[in-house]
Amino acid sequence: MKGAALDTVDVALIEALTDNARLSMRDLAGRVGMSAPSVTERVRRLEDVGVLRGFTVDLDSKALGYGLQAIVRIKPLPGQLHKVEELIRKIPQCVECDKVTGEDCFIARLCVADIDSLDGLLDAVADRAETNTAIVKATPVPRRLPPLPVGR
Repeated sequence: MKGAALDTVDVALIEALTDNARLSMRDLAGRVGMSAPSVTERVRRLEDVGVLRGFTVDLDSKALGYGLQAIVRIKPLPGQLHKVEELIRKIPQCVECDKVTGEDCFIARLCVADIDSLDGLLDAVADRAETNTAIVKATPVPRRLPPLPVGR
């Protein structure tokens, strides 16, 4: 699939919204030197073509009482792939999960209060999958935008 054609104004708008998704169209317009109606139309176009999928909140999991994050590689037992995927979807502490190629089928990120909480969640899939868990010590590269292509 070919990516959407972005120009420098689109990139500036995306970067500004990434820094602060609550900016008003007027504030965005001031940042890129355009009128608010023009910026509103550009943002709508970026939404329509699927470049902007939504506007979000960035939460601090530690401030919410989740002192531990874990990356869990999950390898379903034979015949359990779809059931394991369903189980993972139902775990509220699973904040992200990718279906991947290779020996494991899923890589999930969990936010939990402590090791005991983590053990309880892993027990939920233990009879249907093998897991390999790593505790996150730090996140030197937090989730960020991919490089934004200009003028494709």
